[in-house]
Amino acid sequence: MENLVMFTGRIQLIQPIDEECCSQMVTMQNAEGVFDFIISSETYVIDMVRLRLGMQVSVFYDANLPVPLIYPPQYQAVIIGRNLPNEKIYVGYFDKNLIAMNEQLKLTISRGTEIISSNGQPYLCPVGENILIVYYTITTRSIPPQTTPRKIIVMC
Repeated sequence: MENLVMFTGRIQLIQPIDEECCSQMVTMQNAEGVFDFIISSETYVIDMVRLRLGMQVSVFYDANLPVPLIYPPQYQAVIIGRNLPNEKIYVGYFDKNLIAMNEQLKLTISRGTEIISSNGQPYLCPVGENILIVYYTITTRSIPPQTTPRKIIVMC
């Protein structure tokens, strides 16, 4: 999970790519351009949200996987999730002090922070030393930036 790269944009097109319709090609666009993402049975769709045209989403893909030399670029999605207005998603490993491995984010958990496991059940153990999907809005200007997330999904 340390090689994940995030792409945020709007869904422009959704189409099946196999005869069983188990995999889909999602075409997305942002200021950087147009990109295709393969959503397969191995892709973790946060909250099992139904993807729709025009939806603002963040996709995380493994930068170490080979990519065909075609346009638009085509990546295998590892995680995809819907963005609420002004909200960001971060995926990464957090230590016991809730600092991301790359020191890009430090978490402060409040009573209002929803903490669940990847299967949607309440997570009642310490969240540190896990890969987390974090939903947040604002951060401090400190190093590392600190935030109180709205929601944390623990990838058990």
